[in-house]
Amino acid sequence: MIPATAPADVRLDLITRREIALIDLREEAPYAREHPLFAASLPLSRLELEVLDRIPRKDTRIVLYDDGEGLVPPAAERLKGLGYTRVSALADGLHGWRLAGYELFQDVNSASKAFGELVEARRHTPSIPAPEAKALIETEPNLVVLDARRFEEYRTMSIPRGVSVPGAELVLRARALAPDPSTTIIVNCAGRTRSIIGAQSLINAGVPNRVMALRNGTIGWTLAGQALEHGRDARFPDVDAAREAEALAAARDVSYRAGVRRLDARGLDILARDTERTLYRFDVRTPEEFAAGHIPGFRNAPGGQLVQETDVFAPVRGARIVLADDRGVRADMSASWLAQMGWETYVLDGGFNRPLETGPSSPARPRAPRVETISPADLSLRSAWGGTVILDLGPSPAHRKGHVPGAWFTIRSRLAEALGKVVPRNFEAVVLVSPDDTLARFAAPEVEALTGRLPLVLEGGAAAWAAAGLPLETGFTRTASEPDDVYRRPYEGADHAAAAMQAYLDWEFGLVEQLRRDATHGFHVI
Repeated sequence: MIPATAPADVRLDLITRREIALIDLREEAPYAREHPLFAASLPLSRLELEVLDRIPRKDTRIVLYDDGEGLVPPAAERLKGLGYTRVSALADGLHGWRLAGYELFQDVNSASKAFGELVEARRHTPSIPAPEAKALIETEPNLVVLDARRFEEYRTMSIPRGVSVPGAELVLRARALAPDPSTTIIVNCAGRTRSIIGAQSLINAGVPNRVMALRNGTIGWTLAGQALEHGRDARFPDVDAAREAEALAAARDVSYRAGVRRLDARGLDILARDTERTLYRFDVRTPEEFAAGHIPGFRNAPGGQLVQETDVFAPVRGARIVLADDRGVRADMSASWLAQMGWETYVLDGGFNRPLETGPSSPARPRAPRVETISPADLSLRSAWGGTVILDLGPSPAHRKGHVPGAWFTIRSRLAEALGKVVPRNFEAVVLVSPDDTLARFAAPEVEALTGRLPLVLEGGAAAWAAAGLPLETGFTRTASEPDDVYRRPYEGADHAAAAMQAYLDWEFGLVEQLRRDATHGFHVI
């Protein structure tokens, strides 16, 4: 029997900042339709792939919920098997939260976006509408446009003259990009949050230039009927020692005003030995810098994205967060925002003089079950004979882009339904495919329990199939599950309907009032 936790008790933990991980087990699209403010999306279908990094302490208080889909019992069983000891179910699930009259939020990263709206409301962050920005860009040479998104997003679409400067880099790099104090700086993102936080970061750090956020980002630009550019690769430059020292002094002052604490390597070691508190350790530098050498035990979380996607990186509300950065500025500025969002936040002084690890972040995952595998070449031959059912468990965007021919798109948490739809009585074999075969390995025992026969797993996954030069099928020609595993964000990509983009903006405009009604956030704005 899974213990139940009343919605009122969850809310009390959030208000008093006791550690709690409120986990939504549904797929991302239904999660984005409605969820409590600090609920984190961790779908049952991907639980083993993500939970060890996202909830690192095994006796964290975890409260699971769904909306009547029956996801909680298998999730609780899996977590128990992984060693988690304090798992309960939200009483009556999401319906219980509704019955209690508590606020429900839409979209993803809702807490971070609501915080961004609160910053603008409290600080009156200057902004410029798209038509005025376009006129300035076309006529004013003494102007720079700094795009605060990830480089991949910037490369997909950007506004004219934009330079990629992901959020945490802004204070460090702005003085090099706009050394003349009379130069106007426009900060943009796709929607609102990173524009607001980026512009306010520069203002908080005392950059002398006129600084404005592009109002409503590339969405606002598009709704104004203005053309975006695609495929640009203009990146931020490095900075000289004098400008870096100036930026560091400013960033440290901001973090001090926000209540950020500092510790050295010895202090970090002491915090890490506290088994009663969750400790997240994030390296907020660029992925390239992280891969070149990072402190053991730290995960890469570029600062701008950490502030934007805090619920993804740190779903345990009330945990401690330590940030590392060999240049200091990015950690101080990122920490200043996390502290204002109510986190107990520290900046590590030094620490990079230890032996460093190299390579990108690698997820912590439990040992996958032993399975029978099939090579890409053998699957290619076997599928031509007929009788083999191929289930693709990878993300729906990847399936749409290209999958093993004949494969059925399937969500792991709905395997029983999918198998009932697509597996005939006289089937020869079921083959499971996932991006790198890990997810398929975890799903294999579930398929065996449902069919009475052990499935095969494509060795190396879809990546190995593509690497072997075998043909791919595109689109959604076979769907055994509804492709709602990924929420299609109205602010990513350039092919969204104007109505969807405007509806998203209207939702963001209402977030400050939602925060007031919800009253669990604990945000403060310096």
